[in-house]
Amino acid sequence: MDFDLPESALAVREGVQAIARRYDQEYWSRCDADHRWPEEVWRELVAGGWHSLAIPEEHGGAGQGLLELAVALESLAAGGAGGAASFMYLLTPAFGGLTITRHGTEEQRREFLPKIASGELETCFAITEPDAGSNSINITTQARRDGGHYVVSGQKIWISGVERADFLVLVTRTIPAAEARPRTNGFTVLLVDVRQAVAEGTLTYQPIPKLGTNTVASSMVFLDGVRVPADRVLGAADQGFAVLWDILNPERVLAAASGVGFGELVLRVAVDYATERAPFGTPIGAHQAVAFPLARIKAQVELARLMTYKAAWLWDRGRPCGSEANIAKLTAADAAWQAADRAFQAHGGMAYSLEYPVARMFRDARIAKNIPVAEELVLAHIAQHELGLPKSY
Repeated sequence: MDFDLPESALAVREGVQAIARRYDQEYWSRCDADHRWPEEVWRELVAGGWHSLAIPEEHGGAGQGLLELAVALESLAAGGAGGAASFMYLLTPAFGGLTITRHGTEEQRREFLPKIASGELETCFAITEPDAGSNSINITTQARRDGGHYVVSGQKIWISGVERADFLVLVTRTIPAAEARPRTNGFTVLLVDVRQAVAEGTLTYQPIPKLGTNTVASSMVFLDGVRVPADRVLGAADQGFAVLWDILNPERVLAAASGVGFGELVLRVAVDYATERAPFGTPIGAHQAVAFPLARIKAQVELARLMTYKAAWLWDRGRPCGSEANIAKLTAADAAWQAADRAFQAHGGMAYSLEYPVARMFRDARIAKNIPVAEELVLAHIAQHELGLPKSY
């Protein structure tokens, strides 16, 4: 058993950390306040190839895997980006690059991957619907075959990055859930040309005002007769559930990596303040009431990191990793939230001031307990699949 990271992952950590060091908390707070994508950081990631790690070398990438993507995301988050880092590695590197590499046809890989690797093309992902929520089985967005195209109608909610995306990785139903046997049949994953559909008036979107992670917009997306060429199916028609799990498990692993890096960042902010702040003559970090909760969170972050790396390692080897990905996401999200909560407490009243980054970190950390999957659903998965307890539904 070897716990050393491979040289490829160590190189990724060093390269991304070098970029992160050039951007301070004022930069990230400014991007958040302005509701602005961190374009300068993104350009540096693209220029260095740090966004295309999982794309094969023959298509312009580094030919690495999910582990390297997780290390990159963790490093960016820990280096200062915090929660803003997660979408920078989910939207295009994972939802686009990783998924097309894994499930695209050779023609699709030749068409899309070099453009993703060069930064010419960006993607986003759409599965969640207003009435289905986290119950993906019950989505109703329909794709109907019409000659050489699919015609798509429906709506999606909380779709992040659609305003930037060139293509949307869209999960549809080609067989309604009530008719599918088993119910996991009938999914078809499509690559939708966002700009073309917007120009044709068949795709519109409306940003949702939200509490945090404002470096990327999240929108309601309306699909009204969007025509998608049949050769833009990812995987097999009606059999998209296999593709879906190869999207959702990496998404959870990368969300966990974000939580690990975010937890490290917030801990550092809390520790620095607790070391310097001495209203009664002794740094507040010398008191066990402040020190012990932070020490416990450090232990939680390290445990979450181990499970995150394990889940990524398993996925890269084509082995089952659903439980590991869920456990990594659960523990990392909780560690990041606990870190933000204790950092807020350590800063006292100053945590409420926007002059400090703690308020932004507090807002951004909370959502990780709900997305990309609510912790209650993760616990239900563990209860049923690891403990053998009966389903409640």
